[in-house]
Amino acid sequence: MASQLPDYVASAKPIPKANRSAWYLNTAQTYAGIMLWFVFWQDVPTAGGAPGGTLVHGLLVAFSGLVLAALLCHFLFYLVPGLLGMKTGLPLYIVGTSTYGVYGGFLMPGFLMGLLQFGWLGVNAYFAALFLVAPFFESLKAAEMTAPHLAVAVGWAIFAAFVGLKGIKYVASVASLLPLIPLAILCILFFKSVGGVPSFNEDAIGFGKGDALTQMGVVSALLVYILGFFATAGAAGTDFGMNNRDGRDVQLGGIVGIAGATVFAGGLSLLIVAGTLGKAMDSPDFPKLAASLQTTGLMNHIMGDKIGAVFTYLLAIAAFPPACFSSFIAANSFKTTLPKVNPFISVGVGTAISIVLVVTGLAGNVGAVFMVIGASFGPVCGAMTADYLLSGRKWNGPRAGFNLAGWFSWLLGFVVGAFSSIINRADFNMAMEKIGFDTASPLFAKAADYILYNPVPPLAAFVVGFVFYAILAKVGMAGKTLEMPRAVTNAV
Repeated sequence: MASQLPDYVASAKPIPKANRSAWYLNTAQTYAGIMLWFVFWQDVPTAGGAPGGTLVHGLLVAFSGLVLAALLCHFLFYLVPGLLGMKTGLPLYIVGTSTYGVYGGFLMPGFLMGLLQFGWLGVNAYFAALFLVAPFFESLKAAEMTAPHLAVAVGWAIFAAFVGLKGIKYVASVASLLPLIPLAILCILFFKSVGGVPSFNEDAIGFGKGDALTQMGVVSALLVYILGFFATAGAAGTDFGMNNRDGRDVQLGGIVGIAGATVFAGGLSLLIVAGTLGKAMDSPDFPKLAASLQTTGLMNHIMGDKIGAVFTYLLAIAAFPPACFSSFIAANSFKTTLPKVNPFISVGVGTAISIVLVVTGLAGNVGAVFMVIGASFGPVCGAMTADYLLSGRKWNGPRAGFNLAGWFSWLLGFVVGAFSSIINRADFNMAMEKIGFDTASPLFAKAADYILYNPVPPLAAFVVGFVFYAILAKVGMAGKTLEMPRAVTNAV
């Protein structure tokens, strides 16, 4: 009954269809802005961290992984949350009560979404500050973790959190035209370097070396990197979808703003690096350039030091709106899930966590950050998809208490996604030796190969979340559905 609903669920009001707008006015442009953030596209060529990066087997293999990742982002991680938002007109923290229960949904995905935003704020502050101080040093590497870098990063995080806390009006005021900056810079870098693409020779940048990626390794590295980056944004598709008019808006918004923008930004990044190396193939600078592969790290070589420094500043400035949006989402989440706590305190504590990530250097390890985020929200998207399909492609409505099917599927998905992301073979062997296993035996080695084999942890986390939610729901662990006080279920 409605009386069993917490206030935050009972008072939920769907967005009327009359107040919604076309896909190109909300979903597409917002997601495109996310994928145009330089922290995403600059490392597409270096994903996996091996010699030659993702270009070690040429552009065709790299583009194959990029396109596959873009499609998985749209169809697996975004589409169902987006459709749920469109069909109900309700935000993620309400829609999630079907998958995790009216009390469980308070924490998952509502509170978790807010908490992880401070991880994004830390990453944003770390790299924006690095780009702001880099022109005063010999290179980005030389500026990293210096006193000026950390001081600017701390100030950046605090200011962005303050703007986000003030509300969407203030966030929107800094977000109108700035996303066009990285778009323009990508296009300029591409046109300056594209002439070298036909001369690019992947054999010269790491092919044949023992620690270079295989062809499947390139695809896996791109999937891990891109799916991990996108996981929280995929679940947030509910919040974007509730502003869409119909399923066509949801589909087109994702195809253009997610899949299209991912291939566009990531693809230009790959072509810029390939073209730059192709032009420099016979140059004495080639070994240094081939050792970097990071798109932004090649800007000075492509444009010259002065214009490269200007581009560095512009990319840093353009990163401010995403920092504000992260803070805004976190503030809204905490205001909903912690209504009795002053938002300045809850957001202040979260910002302090962001600062700790910055000053310890953890925010600079984007690969690890993306893996943890993918492990956290991969099973959320998987369980929401299973719940949607089991309910006949509609929102089932809030469930009582804690939906055990949702929580157990998340826990299993997170373990699968995070375990292989943070545990290497040496650590695994050491742990097994402590409890008495003979790690030198061939049987143990073969078992460890199977246990540790997980080429795409965010995707594995999604699949485990989906499969186990479906199984547990079928055996009756989903819990009973509660009636909403007004006709909001499937409002469209």
